[in-house]
Order: sequence, then structure tokens, then C-alpha cells
Amino acid sequence: MVSNRRRPISGPAVYGYNGAMINLNQIRIQRGTKVLLEQASLRIYPGHKIGVIGANGCGKSTLFKLLLGELTSDSGDLAIPAHWRIAHMAQETKTSASSALDFVIDGDTELRQLEQAIETEADGERLSHHYARMEEIDGYSATARASQLLSGLGFIAADFNRPVNDFSGGWRIRLNLAQALMTPSDLLLLDEPTNHLDLDTTLWLEQWLQSYRGTLLIISHDRDFLDNVVQEIVNFENSQLFLYSGNYSSYERQKAERLAQQQQAFEKQQQRISEIDNFVRRFRAKASKAKQAQSRMKELERMVKIAPAHIDSPFSFHIPCADKISTPLLSLSQAAAGYGGQATLSHINWNITVDTRIGLLGANGAGKSTLIKTLTGDLPLLAGSRVAGEHLRIGYYHQHQMEALDLDASCLLHIQRLSPNAREQDIRNYLGSFGFLGDRALESIRHFSGGEKARLALSLIAWQKPNLLLLDEPTNHLDLEVRHALTMALQEFEGAVVVISHDRHLLRNTVDEFLLVHDGRVDTFDGSLEDYQTWLKQANKSEPAPSQAPTSKASKADKKEARQQAAQLREQQKPLTQKLKKLEREIEQLNAKLADIEQQLADPALYNEAEQADRLQALLQQQSSQRSALEACEEQWLETSEALENFSL
Repeated sequence: MVSNRRRPISGPAVYGYNGAMINLNQIRIQRGTKVLLEQASLRIYPGHKIGVIGANGCGKSTLFKLLLGELTSDSGDLAIPAHWRIAHMAQETKTSASSALDFVIDGDTELRQLEQAIETEADGERLSHHYARMEEIDGYSATARASQLLSGLGFIAADFNRPVNDFSGGWRIRLNLAQALMTPSDLLLLDEPTNHLDLDTTLWLEQWLQSYRGTLLIISHDRDFLDNVVQEIVNFENSQLFLYSGNYSSYERQKAERLAQQQQAFEKQQQRISEIDNFVRRFRAKASKAKQAQSRMKELERMVKIAPAHIDSPFSFHIPCADKISTPLLSLSQAAAGYGGQATLSHINWNITVDTRIGLLGANGAGKSTLIKTLTGDLPLLAGSRVAGEHLRIGYYHQHQMEALDLDASCLLHIQRLSPNAREQDIRNYLGSFGFLGDRALESIRHFSGGEKARLALSLIAWQKPNLLLLDEPTNHLDLEVRHALTMALQEFEGAVVVISHDRHLLRNTVDEFLLVHDGRVDTFDGSLEDYQTWLKQANKSEPAPSQAPTSKASKADKKEARQQAAQLREQQKPLTQKLKKLEREIEQLNAKLADIEQQLADPALYNEAEQADRLQALLQQQSSQRSALEACEEQWLETSEALENFSL
């Protein structure tokens, strides 16, 4: 057994190579019976920003503990420059009576030591040295820098002086992140930093990390976040560490090329590409004028590029929709929502139909989760009405979903409690699609990882066949493969979807439009996620300082009139939008029928046997009829699409 040796290496810490790098050589780590790393080697150069990915339980957090010196390898060598300062984001929620601001500043230990030395130092020369050092480390701006970190991570000014113990677990994790960012470092280790963030704070963190000058390692399952921050990917594969140049999308393309060499993977890839090509072919000849079709085609082309990297994924689940549908499924009219008699949101008018696919945007605390709870009926309205359709079946996933699980029960027992008469084998087959294979489905979930519990919670929702999915941060604790499977399942889901998520890839590929929850209102956001990021920057710039005068009444009146006009326009467009979605469903059904007929016509026996003549003639007539119906339907789709575009001009 060779211990983990942290050999000193001379040279500058960050801004020049000169041999100063992290070097893992032939590392072996085993925990229990599971080998996490076997003769794994990796070099990490100064200033590089690297995303660390792999399935839950593969050893990503163990790698961080190795770098932090919290554990040793069973064999192999680890070399880290001796003078490198290492900062990391703690995963445990600490208890502290310190204020949030002081807790963050505590991350700079040298600053705190200098402050204490200045208070107690009697020697004038030493005191002068302490003051000079304080200037060198920019210590006099520490309070301002810590305040900026807290603000960027969603804390308001009133939170700065609150004790750490007053905050919930998720907010304490944010404080841990702020403290890590406050710590001067040559190497920064962040383990799932976006798990407890909303979209706005995720965008802020991206910008902060882009300007970080040290070496950065991030464990993350957020593909857009990785794409925008890192330039290299380290992937755990078969107890080895594989380094890929480029961001996450580049990694997927590189891995896809490698997987495509395997025959089984290649066949599955071709099947997926065929499904996408069939959809695109429907619009290729006639969609030149339709922005919606062009956008869909671009999305599908993008999916073709990335899908092969997930061919070997063990997850491929489906979310069935209830057989019966009400129209609308759910309606809010002049609704006001909030807590303790205080309205957070007001004047909400919203009809949710089976075709609704909405992403909710807005800052933390703006009321997104409040709106979701109002839709579920868990939060009674303060005013207005909520009308549920006769056949409404809600599947609600919220951030505390895992806390409702019975830790002493198995996955199988959780399902059996929902459906006592279901066959055990059917349940086990179903759970297998969510990755609970063999005896894993029969074990108590007490020792399951957060990702496994999140998967189980999703499987329980899907088992109940909802027709309206309300999802509040469903990707927390899910690794990249499960997120991909969830994205595919939501794309195929035939019911309505309303989702809050900081995972932009999931939003971009599962919703058709966005609602902005802002200033106590719920309004349509006319734009993409990139437009929202631009809007967010402009909103932050235009936000008045406390000393500035409030917005004039005239300005408020203009905004109110603009909102009313936008609402009227949406109401006028609604018939066209609904017709468009209905036509899309009809086109899909006609294509499916036509494909079935053409498959039957491909049978050689149909043309060689005389007794098949009548069947052949009937199939040819059906083919002609289906083609005519499909062509008419596509013409209507184009006309309706153009009418909707002209309406918006």
C-alpha cells in the first residue's frame, strides 16, 4: 500500500507553468467493495477551468477530498504545489451565531488574522507592517466584496446581519458558496454549486467564475453552466479519468464519436436519428416561411448531435399521461396568491390546456413557487377563483419532495402503496427504467443517494399518470444521464407542463414559451432564455438606488397600459395558437397511420399471392387517402402559422 504523497513543487502558484501543476499518477481508490479509481492519472495545469462529470457515486466528491488532503489513495502519487491556496465549497450546513456577512468574510483567514493582530499589536513597526499587508490583500474592501457576493447569490440587504442559524439548509449552502468565493485561492473546488440556486443566481455565478483567474474544478450536472464556464472536461469512465478538451458540448461530440464505433451503440443512434428525420421531413418542403418550424428543425438538428453521447445511458423512462383530459385542465381568474393575507401575486388570469408547456422565469422570491403551489391548490387563493377540470390529474414535484419518502420502505413498496393490485413484475419492470434494477428495487431507501431518491420521487409521479406536470427544480440531485432521460421523457409527455428550473438545457428543449413572474405579476415573456439574460442585465442596471426618486405615476401608467395591450394581443392570438397545436397533433397521427400502411405495403408477399389482391387494393386506397389528408392538414398548418406571424407584426 502506497500512501497518498503530497510532494512540494517549486514555482509560481497560478500564472506560469514552470512545473507547477497538479499531478495524479496511477491513483487507486477503493471504498468498501467498490473501486472508484484504478491506476488513474491526470494533470491539471494552472489557470485551467475543468468540469468534473460522471454518474452519481462514481467518485467525483472523493476526488475532491483527495485534493483537499481529507483522504489518501490506496496507491499512486498525488502532487500539488505546496504554496497553492485551496478553497472549496463545504457541502454540510454549518451552525453559527455569526451574521451572514461576517460568515462570508471569515473565508479570508489571513484577513481575520490581520484584523486580530492590528487590534492587539503594541509594537509600532509591526503594526505598520500589518497595515501594509492589509492594503496588499485589499482587506479594507472586504465588507463591500462580501456584500456583492451575498447580493449576487440572492440575499437581500436585510439578510446580511441575520445569524447564519436563521437560514434554511439551502440558503446555508449558498452561504458556504459565498464563503468559498471570498477565500483567496489558487485552486477553487466547487461541488454542485448550482444545486440550490435559481436561474438568476446561476447566471450571476457564471459571470463570476468566468473572471476567476485561478485553477477551477467544478462538479456539475448543469450542461449549459459547464458550457459557459469550463474549457476542459474530466469524465469518470470505468474507474479511469478521461480528459476532454473543450466544454461539455464538445465532450459530448467527442464521446459520441467514440461510442459510434461500437455496433450496438451505432444501431441505437441510427434509430434515434431516424425518428428525428421523420419529424423534420414533414416540414422540410413547406416550412421556409414558418419560424416555428425552422426553430423546431434547429432544435432537432441539435438533438441529433448530442443524443449519441447518451446511447449507453441506463435510463430510458416514460411519463404516461392520463387517458381522460379536461379542457381547460385548470383555470385561474383574477387570482391573488400569497401568505398570511399578504398578496405576492395578483391579477393572475391563466387557462392551462393539455398543450400548455410553460417555463417560469423570475428572481428568487418573486413568487414562482407561490404560483406553483397555487396551481396545485396547496395554497388557498387570497382573491379570485381557481377552477379545476373534471379530469385534472396533477403530478407535482417540488424541492422538498424527497423528504416525503419513507426511508424504511423500498422502491417497490412505495409503488405498491399507490397501486396495491399492481403485479410485482410490472412494478419491477417499471422501476428498472428508472435505474432501480434487480434487488435494488427491494432495498430500503434509507442509504440511497440524493440522486436515487430524486429518481424515485419522479417515478412515483410518473406512475400515477398525470395530465398536468408542475415541476419546481426537478433536476436538483440528478446527474447528466438522468437529466437527459428526463428531458426526453418531458418531450414525449402528452399532457401539460409547467416548470421552474435553473437547467437551461431542460427548459430550452421542453417548453414552448415563458412566463415572467416579476413585480407581483405573471406576464408572458416574449423571448428566449438568452433574451431573458439580456433583460436581467438591463433590469439590474435600471434598478434605482435607494436615494433615487421612485418611478413616476406616468411611467407606471405607461407600463400598465403596455401590459394590458400585451394581454389583449395574447387573448386575440389564442384561437390561432390552439388551432396550430391541434393541427400538429393531427399531423403526427396521420404520419403514424401512413407509416403503418407503408410498412404493410413493404411486405413482398402482398404482391406475389393472388388472394392478397383485395388487401393490396385497400391499402393503396388508404395510402392515397392518408396522403391527401396529410397534405391538407399541412397546408392548414402553414396558413395558420403565417396568420399567427402576421398577427404579431
